[in-house]
Amino acid sequence: MAASIQTPAKCEVRSVIRFLHAEGECRTNIHRQIFSVYVNIMNEQNVTKWCRAFFECRTDVREEHRTGRPSVISDALLLRTEEAIQANKRLALRELHKIVPEVFMTSLTECVTVTLGYHILCAS
Repeated sequence: MAASIQTPAKCEVRSVIRFLHAEGECRTNIHRQIFSVYVNIMNEQNVTKWCRAFFECRTDVREEHRTGRPSVISDALLLRTEEAIQANKRLALRELHKIVPEVFMTSLTECVTVTLGYHILCAS
């Protein structure tokens, strides 16, 4: 038995699927071969999905860029958050959450650090 590869790149596995599909292997055999080398990296449904994509003339093995979920923080909430921070630079996240209660703590933390660019120095 061949040695298993522990942490392959996703595009590497998709390249193997593309190659084996071009060789005429059925999706069940492709999954079996991938499972024997990469252990449990991809289920049979995903192998089927990628085989179908390559059958429909897809050539790129990289994932398409997705925008993700829409932000729950509107411009008005962002402005309120910015104003609260500007009014009190030592404002803790819990206190900020009391000012903007309609946003979850994790979203608020991301808003403060990523969107507004502030560093959290006090998390109490």
